[in-house]
Amino acid sequence: MIRVVLAQPRGFCAGVERAIEIVERALKKYGPPIYVRHEIVHNRHVVEDLRTRGAVFVDELDEVPAGAMTVFSAHGVAKRVEELAAERGLPVIDATCPLVAKVHNEGRRYARQGREIVLVGHAGHAEVEGTIGQVPGKVHLVQTVEDVSTLQVTDPQKLAYITQTTLSVDDTKGIIAALTARFPAIVGPDVRDICYATQNRQTAVRDLAAVVDMILVVGSRNSSNSNRLREIGEELGKPSYLIDDADALLPAWFDGIESVGVTAGASAPELLVQGVLDGLRQFGEVSVSTMNGVAENVRFRFPAQLADA
Repeated sequence: MIRVVLAQPRGFCAGVERAIEIVERALKKYGPPIYVRHEIVHNRHVVEDLRTRGAVFVDELDEVPAGAMTVFSAHGVAKRVEELAAERGLPVIDATCPLVAKVHNEGRRYARQGREIVLVGHAGHAEVEGTIGQVPGKVHLVQTVEDVSTLQVTDPQKLAYITQTTLSVDDTKGIIAALTARFPAIVGPDVRDICYATQNRQTAVRDLAAVVDMILVVGSRNSSNSNRLREIGEELGKPSYLIDDADALLPAWFDGIESVGVTAGASAPELLVQGVLDGLRQFGEVSVSTMNGVAENVRFRFPAQLADA
């Protein structure tokens, strides 16, 4: 008998739900094809499902035909991308997560105060590229505490930091402490501005690690928050695996394992979690329970042009 414990909360956050529904509503209202710049969210199954329904995913706007309805992904885009869309007269629906948009606004506010910005985040991540492109002036990207020690700034008295939303308070506190120690005058947003969903899912996986032998994280390889959930499981001494779906399960993982914790990144649908539970049954009888945890009831409004769709 394998005892399976489901994390609570897990899977879709409000920003991801909103972004996916924006594409679905746009397809319904305007008809296919709907062009989406970059993956709407970082999950292969979600992207493939929307593709079969008429969404076309492109890397850059020059791949979008003239006049075609265009959606910006949940991760946000640089100002220049917005300007290019306007220059081409493309009708745009912005699916940027409101929490990401809030970080953009904070960055611009600090820049207006004449501050250089330090962005705590992962190089190359779509959200980080969008944020850097939304903030005028100099933005320094730091990924580690070590990066802080080599940071070169114009005026240590005129500094502010902002963070990638898919990092939790736990992920950023060491870097922010290092920034504050080296630059005592630095200012930054309240910790409550960190994405609630990232923090909740990480807290849940810590709770999970205390009661199971192994952890499975359902999510895609390019999902920052899913990778972090797996890392936390490993850090807490539990074998932890990031899997796209049930097909990735390997029998060798389950030797000597009596209990398995299952969670999912913020862009992974619950359907895949249920598929993994079915997949686990090939290794024997399974009992499933769900941990107590935070019940999320956050909902974000839809863009005006889709409010009626």
